[in-house]
Amino acid sequence: MASKEPSRAGDKEQRREEVARWKAIVSEFQKPNAWRASWQILNSIGGYGVLWYLMYLSLSVSWWLTIPLALLAAGFLIRIFIIFHDCGHGSFYKSAKANHFWGFVTGLLTFTPYYHWKWEHSIHHATAGNLERRGVGDVMTLTVREYLESSRWKKFSYRLSRNPFILFVIAPLLIFLIMQRFPSAKAKRRERISVHTMNLAIILLAAGLITVFGFIPWLVIQVVIMSVAGSGGFWLFYVQHQYEDAYWEHAEAWEYTDAAIKGSSYYKLPKVLQWFTGNIGFHHIHHLSPRIPNYNLERCHRSHPMFEEVKPMTLFRSLKSISLRLWDEKTHKLISFGKLKRQRKNDQGGEES
Repeated sequence: MASKEPSRAGDKEQRREEVARWKAIVSEFQKPNAWRASWQILNSIGGYGVLWYLMYLSLSVSWWLTIPLALLAAGFLIRIFIIFHDCGHGSFYKSAKANHFWGFVTGLLTFTPYYHWKWEHSIHHATAGNLERRGVGDVMTLTVREYLESSRWKKFSYRLSRNPFILFVIAPLLIFLIMQRFPSAKAKRRERISVHTMNLAIILLAAGLITVFGFIPWLVIQVVIMSVAGSGGFWLFYVQHQYEDAYWEHAEAWEYTDAAIKGSSYYKLPKVLQWFTGNIGFHHIHHLSPRIPNYNLERCHRSHPMFEEVKPMTLFRSLKSISLRLWDEKTHKLISFGKLKRQRKNDQGGEES
């Protein structure tokens, strides 16, 4: 036993040195830039506003013009959500008041209550990859053992929740249009007020747009935008933490640095998609330091070899993640239901022989 203590002490010291090293590197990129932030506000919210105006003009011409414009607006809405996300982390502007103001504005456009989401998202960052702290701000993931020990109903409901149509079509609309209209039971007063305030603001915004567009045109345009943006946003969040070599550990072995670097993907997207997604593909950097604004993520990633060693996930390779459903504690990998079935068949065959 005595021989293990120096090893543990050495591991802790090495871990402290590693943390100190990456903290020193990222500190340079944690400084918000008011000009870059303001330019993002202009080209994102401004671009979104221009598209709504063009959709208004297109209604008198043809829906064949309106719908493509709505699809493009969905891309801008994803980018707006990234600004909202940065404001929630207090990283977009240096000024807390500016972050809160633009957090509310971008939250209104994305139908998301600012303080309530900010609170829940902070839990996600503190618990990502921790098997004992699942359930808030993440995609529910069962281990193989938990799944096998579940009742038939729980297995069915889990399979249903991980179905791609449910996950990327139904769930985004359910969350953004309905669930976010109600505060969590554990939410405190400020978070609860933010939900009710946002609900009122959404009603007023909708009333104004209906006055201009008419109810049916507004409804169709809004649903198209929210559906596409919601599905795209959910897909981004999914592949950021759901891939074969993702990081999951029990609480006693969980490490923040490992959860960030190993448990958050580097989603290497084409430049156009990188722009619309606000650089959030550099998610390993974001989880390492949420105080880095999105416009500094790529520069931070390229600043040191330790970050570039993270294996990128390409658009094509990310599609494999759709089939991954369960965390296998034996292999430390996410696996599909099909692979679990084959593993059990092989295990049974080995027992019989």
